[in-house]
Amino acid sequence: MRVVAPLPCAVACTDSAAIVFAYLARLSTPASRRSALSALRALARLLGCEEPTGVPWYQLAPAHTAALRSALAIRCAPATANHRLAALRGVLRAAWRLGLMDIDTYARVADLPPVRGRALPKGRALSHQELKALFEAATADPRLTMAARDAALLALACGLGLRRSELVGLDVADVDLDAGTVVVRGKGGCERLGYLHAGALHAVEAWITARGQEPGPLLLAIDQVGRLRAGRISTTSVNRILTRLGDRAGVEPFTPHDLRRTFITGLLDAGQDLALVQQLAGHASPGTTTRYDRRIEEARRRAAAALQVPYAAQGRG
Repeated sequence: MRVVAPLPCAVACTDSAAIVFAYLARLSTPASRRSALSALRALARLLGCEEPTGVPWYQLAPAHTAALRSALAIRCAPATANHRLAALRGVLRAAWRLGLMDIDTYARVADLPPVRGRALPKGRALSHQELKALFEAATADPRLTMAARDAALLALACGLGLRRSELVGLDVADVDLDAGTVVVRGKGGCERLGYLHAGALHAVEAWITARGQEPGPLLLAIDQVGRLRAGRISTTSVNRILTRLGDRAGVEPFTPHDLRRTFITGLLDAGQDLALVQQLAGHASPGTTTRYDRRIEEARRRAAAALQVPYAAQGRG
């Protein structure tokens, strides 16, 4: 739904496209570019345009950007609203860099305070029993290559706390079974080492044995009869695999990112230092890591249970 007066979206589409492409080109990963493009599309719809390349970003006035912020604050959770505002500032900055907007205009249109508020935390941490059921569902698959691949995917997701993009981006060369390490390429092109132990190490080792040591993607696609294919699995495939395993195991619905929350919560619950967990998770700040901690939910539940409400149902005569 449009939130401001119609803009001349058909004017100077070449300049608009150049602004969008310049902004996206400065982002470091395909995942961040996809996320930013999604945010720009949402903003374009609010401005009455079908695509961000049709929005004359360099013609936006303070009234336009203020209206966008107000609409986002009403319609979106704070985190989503601020993510879209960041994308808005990004294209405005790109317009300035391309010489399509002077610095004074850019300063005025980009002067947008963040949307305040805090939504309930998303997702959950899986229990040990749920993880055990998922691994049993994976290894029970009669297609041995499928069983080995899915168990390795689970082990990497919950044993290293990997994002989907990090999972599918792994190559065989990134894994050192002797040292029990995995080179992970995270957001912003930052690399870190993950450490495999016990069951996680054995699961990855079993998959590499089944897959073979040939160079290339670590997690390969597999057809319905269990034959290996040359292609790397996609982030959508990760969702599909985990949903299938969850259904088979009878586990309540969860997302791939919930396995990352499980990893972080488990380390913190084991008494590991927050700064160390932050590094293992590949977060830029410890504040981000604490948002993944789900221990507080159980503590709150126990605290609430300590309060006795003296209600007794009345008998019916």
